[in-house]
Amino acid sequence: MTLLLETAIQASLAAGKRIMQIYENEDFEVEAKEDKSPLTKADKASHDIITSYLEKLEFPVLSEEGKHLPYEQRKNWSKLWIVDPIDGTKEFIKRNGEFTVNIALVEDQKPVLGVIYVPALEDLYFAAKGVGSFKINAITEFSGYQEVLKMAIKLPVSSERKTFTVVASKSHLSSETKEYIKSLESENGKVDTISVGSSLKLCMVAEGKADCYPRFAPTMEWDTAAGQAICAFAGKKVFDYKTKEEMLYNRENLRNNWFLVTNGESL
Repeated sequence: MTLLLETAIQASLAAGKRIMQIYENEDFEVEAKEDKSPLTKADKASHDIITSYLEKLEFPVLSEEGKHLPYEQRKNWSKLWIVDPIDGTKEFIKRNGEFTVNIALVEDQKPVLGVIYVPALEDLYFAAKGVGSFKINAITEFSGYQEVLKMAIKLPVSSERKTFTVVASKSHLSSETKEYIKSLESENGKVDTISVGSSLKLCMVAEGKADCYPRFAPTMEWDTAAGQAICAFAGKKVFDYKTKEEMLYNRENLRNNWFLVTNGESL
């Protein structure tokens, strides 16, 4: 697991470095994909860099910007990488810094490793089965696995926060999510709501900055796999709102059902 985690961290930092070069100095070259979502030069560059690292290892890669093989081929993959080269492309285009690089390793449909890098903030979240869940502030270069562990803070971080806090999407706040937040107010009294982009929302629950993340709007497997690993190994849960079970991956339909991230309690 150490080699896999080390490689995923290196890949995320290398991709983040190139993303920031484009973010700060170059034309984004924005185009629309078939589903009308935006695609930039940075998404493509990040995909190429991450793939170059992960292809050295033995498991197949399912990336948002890569070729999506039919389920008949994928269903036999007991292990695979699930990658979002830039999660929060809309946030990237808006230049608000709230975009991430997501890399997850899934085994038997469950995330067993996750790396999320936030290039504009230089924050790194990483987690793995048997290792735990961690965060590093202000990292841009990989200095070796043991050095990374020395720099890392174990998640969740203890907090003096007393008000129940919900984190929600900045670009995709549905009416159903608003109704759910209202229901939380009747259960918990005052509820604080934080709006941020990308997989940062899952990281905030893992870190202990929020108690709950309801997502009652469309997402894909690569949006959540890495964040689910980081939550899981910090003692949090990511539930499929339809099945009431923890979310599974490498499904026939790569679009997620609605989901709910909790502090660890079951639905």
